[in-house]
Amino acid sequence: MAQNKAVEAVRANPGKTATAGALAAAMALAVPLVAKWEGKRNDPYLDIVGIATVCYGETNVAMRRYSDAECSAMLRKSLTDSYAVPVIRCTPILADRPYQLAAASSLAYNIGTTAYCRSTVARRFNAGDFVGACNSFLSWSYAGGRQVQGLLNRRRDERKLCLQGAGQ
Repeated sequence: MAQNKAVEAVRANPGKTATAGALAAAMALAVPLVAKWEGKRNDPYLDIVGIATVCYGETNVAMRRYSDAECSAMLRKSLTDSYAVPVIRCTPILADRPYQLAAASSLAYNIGTTAYCRSTVARRFNAGDFVGACNSFLSWSYAGGRQVQGLLNRRRDERKLCLQGAGQ
């Protein structure tokens, strides 16, 4: 019963209900994970499916040259505001689960929050099936209709992080 009230509170206002410590811990885990797998290019380029991209995989910014500091700041802000908070909105059960929130935020950063919120991963998290949700990350290893080894490697890394404490 108490968990249901907490879930409803996060749905109503995720920024204030998720503990600052849990969100900070999740971002401390997620930022280097995303940076590792996205790589950084200060100049704009086309990604594997032809989308204009810059820095650590940013697509919704001006396509221009960015400094290293600008790329790092952009990643931290984007990952928190545009991915972690929406992830908490659609999977409020993750509000105080930093390992799962970090992994889910990394997944959402790569596939988009709409796809994440509609995914089996999100459904399983919301059902309380943390191990099943973590295992479902591996389904997201395709781009342009084909499996991409780099995406599979990333999903394995996200899954490994996600499984930390998932059995609790």
